[in-house]
Amino acid sequence: MTLPAPLADIVDDFASVSDQEKLQLLLEFSRELPELPDELQEAAMEPVPECQSPLFLSVDAADRDHVRLHFSAPPEAPTTRGFASILHQGLDGQSAQAILEVPGDFYSALGLADAVSPLRLRGMSAMLTRIKRHLRE
Repeated sequence: MTLPAPLADIVDDFASVSDQEKLQLLLEFSRELPELPDELQEAAMEPVPECQSPLFLSVDAADRDHVRLHFSAPPEAPTTRGFASILHQGLDGQSAQAILEVPGDFYSALGLADAVSPLRLRGMSAMLTRIKRHLRE
């Protein structure tokens, strides 16, 4: 699987811990999701309705060698925030080409299938799909 180095490191982190620790790690990622920059308002962001909790994303690909990703999710949605944070930490600042090459099911390598519902995992897939769609436009 071809992943940008930051995302590969995250996948390795999840692979190195037990199932119970995976949930704790996901919670830690949820707390690390950065706030939106002042110039970006949630109302101007794209909703991702496939997520079980409200999630909004923004893809700035003006510089195709350094794509900027922003996510907004409420604090009471730690799973959704955790997934958004994983994508932010793993893909923000990467090239459009590197992001487009990430397999759509890379999240299966996180090993969360036994801990998180398939519906929630599809939310992460939907986030990546929408990011890729923006990059192809």
